[in-house]
Amino acid sequence: MRLQLEIAYHGAGINGWQSQACGNTVQDYLEKAFLALCRERITVHGAGRTDAGVHAEAQCAHADIPNERLSLREWLPALNAHLPDAIRVMKITEAPIDFHARFSAKGKIYRYTVWNGPALHPLMKDRAWHVPGSLDFEKLQRACELFTGTHDFAAFSLRRSNTPEQTVRTIHAIENQISTGRIDLTFEGEGFLYKMVRILSAAIIRHASGKVDIEELAAHLSSASAAFMHTAPAPGLCLVHVVY
Repeated sequence: MRLQLEIAYHGAGINGWQSQACGNTVQDYLEKAFLALCRERITVHGAGRTDAGVHAEAQCAHADIPNERLSLREWLPALNAHLPDAIRVMKITEAPIDFHARFSAKGKIYRYTVWNGPALHPLMKDRAWHVPGSLDFEKLQRACELFTGTHDFAAFSLRRSNTPEQTVRTIHAIENQISTGRIDLTFEGEGFLYKMVRILSAAIIRHASGKVDIEELAAHLSSASAAFMHTAPAPGLCLVHVVY
């Protein structure tokens, strides 16, 4: 049976999604939980890799498990009983055998949170980038509009390896929601390059703070070789939803 899992996690203190030798990743903890329940190694495939410190409201994954171990409704409480408090399986359904958490995905939605005030609110610790200086919200909107659409985002991403990579991506929308002290930038697109959302968030906030002109951002966007050298901190980023 192929299970489709919806997983939420608080990324502080966790070394991201993908399995590492340290064993302190979301994938590692899930596979340890399956091992305890199935007495055999079960590989968990995620929709995407989140970095250390990044959160998720609804990461998606799939795993193939023996039919006879547990009923479908028993899997959720059984897995959560073997997971740390910072990681929770929120929903489990049976998926078609051809479903793949990564390759079946049509898009992703990320949210980047900024706290804009003289002091970081204690409840936003490990959940937001603290930017104490004043921001121009018209400039913030202008930068969001600049990056919306289909572009070559090579200058706003990092390479995982020296292997050539297709860097053209489509961002359907970048919405900004502003409340007292809090700014949420929501990115919806077909897919994102490594650290792309965090680098774009840094670019948008730096323009809103007057540290970089819109013409300079446009020049980076049109020149794949001129990398933008700023990345917003990991704790502000959250994977909100995977679109299928």
